[in-house]
Amino acid sequence: MFLPRHSRTVAALALAGAFLLATAAHAADRQLTVDDIFAHGSMIGHAPSGLTWSPDGHHLTYQDAQGIMEIDLATGKPHVLLSADKLASLSSGKANEQAADHRQRYQQAGYLWTPDGQHLLLDQDGVFWLYDLASGHAVQVASSGQASEDSPTLAPDGHSLAFIRDHGLSVVALPSADGTAATVRTLTPGSSATLLNGQVDWVYEEELGVRSNLFWSPDSQRIAYLQMDESKVPEYPIEDWLPTHAAVATQRYPQPGDPNPAVRLGVVAVSGGPTTWIQLPVRPNEDYIPRFGWVDAHTLWAETLTRDHQHKTLWFADVATGQARAVLSESDARFFDERYDVWVGSGHILLTSWQDGHTHIYLYRYDPSHPMAADATLERQLTRGNFEVTRVLNVDPDHRLVDYQSNEGNWTERQLWQVTWDGHKTRLTSEPGVHDGHFAPTGGAFSDDFSSRATTPQLQVCRAAGSCRLVWHTDVFAHDHLPVPQQFTARAADGTTLYATILLPPGKTDPASVPLILNPYGGPGVMTVTNHWGGDGYLFDVVLAQHGFAVVHADGRGMDDRGRDFQQAAWHQFGPMQLQDQLAVADAALGRFPQLDRRRQGWWGWSWGGTFTLWALTHSDRFRAGVSVAPVTSWRDYDSIYTERYLGDPRTTPQVYDDFSVVHFAANLKGHLLLIHGTGDDNVHLENAIQFVQQMTLHNIPYALNLYPRKTHSIAGSEVRPHLYNSILDHFEQYLMPLPAGAAQ
Repeated sequence: MFLPRHSRTVAALALAGAFLLATAAHAADRQLTVDDIFAHGSMIGHAPSGLTWSPDGHHLTYQDAQGIMEIDLATGKPHVLLSADKLASLSSGKANEQAADHRQRYQQAGYLWTPDGQHLLLDQDGVFWLYDLASGHAVQVASSGQASEDSPTLAPDGHSLAFIRDHGLSVVALPSADGTAATVRTLTPGSSATLLNGQVDWVYEEELGVRSNLFWSPDSQRIAYLQMDESKVPEYPIEDWLPTHAAVATQRYPQPGDPNPAVRLGVVAVSGGPTTWIQLPVRPNEDYIPRFGWVDAHTLWAETLTRDHQHKTLWFADVATGQARAVLSESDARFFDERYDVWVGSGHILLTSWQDGHTHIYLYRYDPSHPMAADATLERQLTRGNFEVTRVLNVDPDHRLVDYQSNEGNWTERQLWQVTWDGHKTRLTSEPGVHDGHFAPTGGAFSDDFSSRATTPQLQVCRAAGSCRLVWHTDVFAHDHLPVPQQFTARAADGTTLYATILLPPGKTDPASVPLILNPYGGPGVMTVTNHWGGDGYLFDVVLAQHGFAVVHADGRGMDDRGRDFQQAAWHQFGPMQLQDQLAVADAALGRFPQLDRRRQGWWGWSWGGTFTLWALTHSDRFRAGVSVAPVTSWRDYDSIYTERYLGDPRTTPQVYDDFSVVHFAANLKGHLLLIHGTGDDNVHLENAIQFVQQMTLHNIPYALNLYPRKTHSIAGSEVRPHLYNSILDHFEQYLMPLPAGAAQ
């Protein structure tokens, strides 16, 4: 589930906070409503998002409703660097709902710092402006023509900008001192809608976490880019029924077994000329190139991944000849985790691997004078132990440091750590909860974005060896008036400890007086039971609790950040094991909290969680009501990269797809179903809901269906969220709150 994000500063919250604090004091006397949460933007605001350090490490900025804000590193106080009104005056207004959703969902930047720290490069819906911080003037640089595909990237010397226009690679010199605009030079002419030069396609962006497919050489003379040929990738139609004459947009979307984009890596001189293609053994329309970059001005590195997700190789390549050499490789009998990032430079390679059973940081060495002369050699495993390195946040080669996030010491928490290349670790944060960080590229300073279940988000700026300054926080709610979820554990069938939380309705202690709602995600790549502030999702749990329901969240086997074996349990297993774990958690809750009524159980979820809802209602008779939002109902309908990682290629494992696609079990559905989908969903397509509805109709099974026109996978917006969440609440009120017929009152 992707929630809308809005940012507010301390100053803005101070004005609103007085009123909200006053109303919060009466929280125990009035019920929170769905409209309170979703109709008017976030109730508590959000910690500043999109934090960005300038290359010199002197400026830390973010964007919110007031514009682009800069944080005073000495005091922690923010001030307006560029106002929202000024930004609005530069906007092209071309961003449609899908483009806006992608910018939020994939965290696409709206601005870049120039290397000198004196200017901002603004990307206003595909129009690029150079903003001079000293004079306050903006000069238009170029236009990509389409806000969703531009990928602006500044040269290391700060003199030129590369971007995508008409699916091809273009470059333009930044304006001179007299404001004279330069001519845009097209480096890859002849591009078509199916031949993407440097542009990121949907499936790489969604499933491989790719944010750019073009990178400047260190000397600013060349650009390495990935070419993606989508001509063999099937098209999916996304229809807009709101106009009188319905419109159809098509999306290149490879489903399991379909041809993937054919990819190849090229290098082109900024001055123009032919592309030099790197000779990598990547099978066309099959294998992947998740990451690439520059070793030095004459050598590229590239990471390749086989379609079966079982073989990963790091290559060095000579940009003059295109010749490539494998310097590092890794294999797995099942699949790798989803962390593909690699850092290369100064004779060293840093990457993460779960080869010892947990995701840890490894340091390799190569000869910087002759990068392609020999294989890279392991110098040291920098972290080890019964925990996961959840994110590498910064590599500082000058000080030989790595800053990272991990759950060392507590599976449900995240702390910030630093490790030297000699293997000496330092813990940078200590408050129990979840910490995330953005580190200055020159070292010495970082931001700490922190929350816990009982603590709303707060942001600090810190020195690695010194004190922290509070930048932003909210005390809009007095927490003694908001219930805090209780954490508990259960045991899976194989003895594995499962973590869960429960939010109980206040004052309900009579035996069997409280209906129980399970709200899991359940799928790979996500961990939900962490000690962090749950945002709008948690506040909806509060609404359910105030209406008399108990809500349980649980992480079962196959989910993220519990080690290789825990996550690989999902290999060729998308249903029975996951349901078994959730039932074990539900039984543990029923045994521990006597006020829960086992006769009145419900289930709801979104995306994989929506699929999980349908699986539960078709494979168990204990759930009286369920709500499924944006579910995959046939795994043949989802994308190739994600699905094949876990279920294999349907050309060789067809039975796995049949066994775990819930559309084949619709006839077995028990309980009352509410099915919800956005018609503009470009992630989990509407065909999933339609195919399931067809089976429900054929088997004469009643259901309820909510469709949200034009809405994408997140079904975001204050104009629809109240309706969506009130529908969920009403569904459970109708089917779970009444006692079963014949039950004692």
